[in-house]
Amino acid sequence: MTTQPSGETVADGWRRALLLQEQDLRRRGAAEKTRHAYAVDGGQFVRWATGHGLTPAAITPRALRRYAAGLTADGQAPTTVARKLASLRSLFRTLVEHGELQQNPADLLSAPRKGSRLPYVLKPSEVAALLDRIPADTALSLRDRALFELAYASGLRAEELVTLDVASIEFDGERVRVEGKGSKTRIVPTGEPALAAIARYIEKARPALATPESDGALFLSKSGRRLSTSDVRRRLRVWARQAAGVSTAGGVSPHALRHSFATHLLDNGADLRSIQELLGHASISTTQVYTRVESARLRSAYANSHPRA
Repeated sequence: MTTQPSGETVADGWRRALLLQEQDLRRRGAAEKTRHAYAVDGGQFVRWATGHGLTPAAITPRALRRYAAGLTADGQAPTTVARKLASLRSLFRTLVEHGELQQNPADLLSAPRKGSRLPYVLKPSEVAALLDRIPADTALSLRDRALFELAYASGLRAEELVTLDVASIEFDGERVRVEGKGSKTRIVPTGEPALAAIARYIEKARPALATPESDGALFLSKSGRRLSTSDVRRRLRVWARQAAGVSTAGGVSPHALRHSFATHLLDNGADLRSIQELLGHASISTTQVYTRVESARLRSAYANSHPRA
């Protein structure tokens, strides 16, 4: 085992490591949520390493495998373990870049195999039942109808919906300007029902919700602030429970509407490259999950319909 420099405790070495990682993440413009997640994951590992008397220089791939095995034994999902290992890979990469380590022990560690759970997708009839259930007769219901019509019409993430401004909607061009992941802007077409719902909301409801602090935010809470992603999820759950013919067993969420948007496009002949651009995926491999959805649907149709299936 490599020993720490004279006068430096195990805890001192880890404090320096976490500080260097935080500084590097800030310099690279990482989002606050990302920095917080890395700090939580790093802090958890540091407590484990300190408890075993391990300095940063003493960490080996074998030690990391022991740590990952412990996470799995504690019931952590493969996706969670993979995320935590990615955080550690970043931590040790920082130490290598700063000359604290010669090599990154996490580079030799493979991530746990993730499950192949397919995204939850609503049928077109379920989407229609959900949206038509929102009455649009009060300021909040007008807002919700516009919000979820747009979510499905353009396949937007919850994070993208809440960052929209009134100026983001281009009525003449029938499209919306979206600030996606990594601060990348994309232009997404949207349908007439969504545009009509947004126009009604802006004309009849938004003025009643707006305050001087609302600025140009499109979707406002009853107190006039910009909606949060938790607001969006909560309001969708409310309407999903009330909609007849909509199964909530799979978890109706803004992302389920996004998955439904992509799957319905694929069902009706859209190509994967177009869907990739509409969703704002950096890689086509991310979009290819929808071919698995389509394949699963076809297998089910075959099994239920073919006389010798």
